[in-house]
Amino acid sequence: MLYSKNKIALVDCNSFYVSCERLFNPSIIKKPVIVLSSNDGCVISRSTEAKALGIRMGEPYFKVKELVKKNNVKTFSSNYALYGDISRRVMRTLKQFSPQMEIYSIDEAFLNLSSIKDEDLLEHGNKIREIVLKWTGIPTSIGIANTKTLSKAANYIAKKEKSGVINFINSKKIDYLLTKIKINDVWGVGKQLTKFYIKNGINTAYELKNIENSWIKKNTNVLGSRTAMELKGIACVFLEPHHEKRRSCCVSRSFGIKVTKLDELNEAITTHCLNAAEKIRLDNQVVKKITVFIRTSPFQKDKNYYANSKDIDLPVSTNDSIELVKHALDALKNIYKKGYRYQKTGIIFSSLKNVDTYNKNLFSKINNNEKRENLMKAIDLTNVKYGRHSLSIAQADFKKKWNIKKQHSSKIDTTCFNFLPIVRTA
Repeated sequence: MLYSKNKIALVDCNSFYVSCERLFNPSIIKKPVIVLSSNDGCVISRSTEAKALGIRMGEPYFKVKELVKKNNVKTFSSNYALYGDISRRVMRTLKQFSPQMEIYSIDEAFLNLSSIKDEDLLEHGNKIREIVLKWTGIPTSIGIANTKTLSKAANYIAKKEKSGVINFINSKKIDYLLTKIKINDVWGVGKQLTKFYIKNGINTAYELKNIENSWIKKNTNVLGSRTAMELKGIACVFLEPHHEKRRSCCVSRSFGIKVTKLDELNEAITTHCLNAAEKIRLDNQVVKKITVFIRTSPFQKDKNYYANSKDIDLPVSTNDSIELVKHALDALKNIYKKGYRYQKTGIIFSSLKNVDTYNKNLFSKINNNEKRENLMKAIDLTNVKYGRHSLSIAQADFKKKWNIKKQHSSKIDTTCFNFLPIVRTA
């Protein structure tokens, strides 16, 4: 019976956005499928079948359009409301398996499996995969190792294996498997570092693992040194189970069509502001400084480019949507210029602090702060229950002609009653 000190599992959902679309459309299972980014710009998720056709991650859609048409690749616009909801279901399921869990991204999580016997790890990993698939319908791959970097490497191998689970703990095959991982696929090695390593004859994870510590310290930064140490099995990057609150919050979108009118920009900024305010309220935060920005496309033929931003330092920190929208629209009015075709606008909340940091001020009663706080809570609860923007303010409008392009939307929304299937009886 063996218990290793560190046992970390990385659970990664397979082709997550594609898997979410397949969950509600079984007819596209085992068929080539891609999901596109906002405004249907680039490929951001691919099924195994789509990868086999040579469609690359991040590829602009117009470049692969002919290939997609020729091979009848099913194409979907991104549906982040759906993906976010399915992600929450997956993460809630994973919490059953570990007292310590770090949600790394929308489709990845690190689990602390130190309480599991070494000889039971593989079985435990298979059980996690089975339960997640059964409860959420999402297939996963799992890599288990002594460090986070090695668990990432194990997960990379697991995605290519039919079993879907790879355990590096006490494995004699670690070095052999690390030779199969190219240096650019190692967690923490970016483009510039990849070029540097290749130039110096380091082409695989195995070669990086066996490089001398003195050389790494001399020629790279702290992160490069940590990565090499982690590949040797020495933990340098630890689990972060506690959610760290954001220091800033940015909400921005490129328009589906170019916008020229101030009224339409007002609608967009109002919508972005409401979304950002909802996010910081969820984290029990308030904002002191807001930035509004607009810009035209830098690639337009007439080269009539314009970009500007405006900062506003609020007199009192707040998370009140109505108050924030008022200041944001004032800022927009200051930077808007007629005669331009705007491509993008957004809002940034900075200097975020916990709600408790600021006590009630002298004007709290005059401004009816307590009533406004209750109003914000009521809006948030309504939108959680009936779907985002079910309850909004007039400036946001409902038509949103400027909204992002979604020509391939599956129109599935698990958080909105309007999308529930209707059962008719004879």
